[in-house]
This record gives sequence, C-alpha cells and structure tokens, in this order.
Amino acid sequence: MAYLFLFGAILSEVVGAIATRFSAGFTRPVPTVIAVVGVVGAYYLLSLVLARGIGIGVAYGIWAALGVALVAVIGAVFLGDKLSGIQVAGVVLVIAGVLSLELGGEH
Repeated sequence: MAYLFLFGAILSEVVGAIATRFSAGFTRPVPTVIAVVGVVGAYYLLSLVLARGIGIGVAYGIWAALGVALVAVIGAVFLGDKLSGIQVAGVVLVIAGVLSLELGGEH
C-alpha cells in the first residue's frame, strides 16, 4: 500500500508542477488551485508513505526523481520543451538512480 501512496504522491506533484506552468505566476485561478491542491496532496500522500515505514531517503528520492523525470518527458512530448541529448541522458541517470535506491535496499 505504501508504494501505491508513493505513486499517487508522484502523480500529484507532477500535476501540480504542470499546472504551475499554466498559472501565469498564480494569476489564473483554475491552474493556481490545481497547482496548490497537487502540491499539498503530494506532501499528504508522502506523509502516508513515511507512516507506513518507507525510509525518508528512499521515499523522497523516488518521489523527487520520478517526478522530475515525468515532468521533463511531459514537457518535451506535450508542451514543446526541448531536451538535449545530455538532458535525456540525465533523465535516464535519474531513473537508474531511483532503481538503485529501490533495488539496493534490504528487504
């Protein structure tokens, strides 16, 4: 269940970040509300993850890294952001880092 909450926290943060882009400096009400709800929801879900025993270093690392990777990919695929080869390599390294955090833990 903890990883389901973690996945929800990641998605909530991504929605909040993308909505922030459309908020025009928090001057547009709908994207602003979505951004705030997304970020607050992400931290709430992260708190549920921590309460279920996943360590903060692992939980936050996975949450932050996958969130960054998803926002970068969504920006490139749907919002016209450009990613250089080095940036793509960075996203791959972020994903590799998350996998090493998860696979390297004691179970």
